[in-house]
Amino acid sequence: MPLASLHDWNLSPSAAIALQTRRAGRVEREDRLGPVRRIAGVDIGFEEEGEITRAAVVVLAWPPGDTGEFRVVEQAVQREPTRMPYIPGLLSFREVPAALAAFEGLSVRPDLVMVDGQGIAHPRRLGVASHLGLWLDLPTIGVAKSRLCGRHGEPGPARGDWTPLIEGPDDEVIGAVLRSRVGVKPIFVSPGHRLSLATALDWVIRCLGRTKLPEPTRLADRLASRRGA
Repeated sequence: MPLASLHDWNLSPSAAIALQTRRAGRVEREDRLGPVRRIAGVDIGFEEEGEITRAAVVVLAWPPGDTGEFRVVEQAVQREPTRMPYIPGLLSFREVPAALAAFEGLSVRPDLVMVDGQGIAHPRRLGVASHLGLWLDLPTIGVAKSRLCGRHGEPGPARGDWTPLIEGPDDEVIGAVLRSRVGVKPIFVSPGHRLSLATALDWVIRCLGRTKLPEPTRLADRLASRRGA
């Protein structure tokens, strides 16, 4: 899957922050999504005390089968040296390069991408899912296990209940706090690129299985945990 290059990754923290501020203006928050036949899940983590970045991508056929099981179309794992130390708010500069390399190893192009991380629910509105979406020029969704910024109430107890994630004096809605499973802590959903919040939420809920996470990111996490993969 060939990709265009948008910018250099070897930036100082101050230059990276300036780039985030500029690029956030290019993120599309309205739906630009065609027919969905393949959904990719992305999980990015670290090995060897953070020295190695590990990115896993799983491409699934949509819709799932009659039993609710997803069929894996293709998958890839990329490991490479970590480019930037951990700096709050700059996680995409640590994670996205390895994810892009994993996507380049695919022979198919997904129609929608779910990322284990933030979309616009980020101090400068350019989390991992948004940054990756700009590079891929694909609709992306951030599905995070914890809050990075913003404030919210408690969503209802039923699966599918949600409450807005808001930030700033104008109460800008930057995501949703979603109860994805009864009796468990909620997840944080935010548009990444080329999607509205309503559509991002709809797709996450449609992809929920028997666990807390939607199947695309759950399966990507499972693939990433296979050290020999």
